[in-house]
Amino acid sequence: MSQIEELHRRITAALERIGTGVEGLNVAAPVAEPDTGEVEALRQQLEDEKLVNAQLQERLKSLHEKQERAGEAAAEVQGQQRAQMEQLDSELQRLRKVNAMLRDNNQALRDANQAGVAEPHLINKSMLGELEALRAARAADSAEVAAILGQLEPLIAGAIVAPDLGEAIERATEFGEDA
Repeated sequence: MSQIEELHRRITAALERIGTGVEGLNVAAPVAEPDTGEVEALRQQLEDEKLVNAQLQERLKSLHEKQERAGEAAAEVQGQQRAQMEQLDSELQRLRKVNAMLRDNNQALRDANQAGVAEPHLINKSMLGELEALRAARAADSAEVAAILGQLEPLIAGAIVAPDLGEAIERATEFGEDA
């Protein structure tokens, strides 16, 4: 409690000293006549700075909008890529399932062949399984190509074509033929 009283006393004394100092400033401060040329120059500088500040604010606003649009575009591309990857995953799962079924059918066909029993329905079932496996493999390949193209399209769209691109393609083609 005594510390609080001591602090109160010190604050009161400081406020009294400040009040005395302010009164002395009001009396001692002579009023100077402002230089109108200097005031006008300062006002002009202030207006110039306000204009520059407004321009910077507009630029900052446009940059924020551009960044927001880029973020939205990136989110959209990411969503498309996620959908393509999900499609690829489902096609690969289908391919694995059909291949397992094909292996089982082929094993049953081999077992029937070893036993000397010719079972036409096993041959038909095996052929259908093989056709389904080919369809699933094709669908998985298509989904993979779509996913790869989805990754490459933004890179291709943003690429700057170099003037010597034709030469680079010719060299790459020649290199591929040499291999």
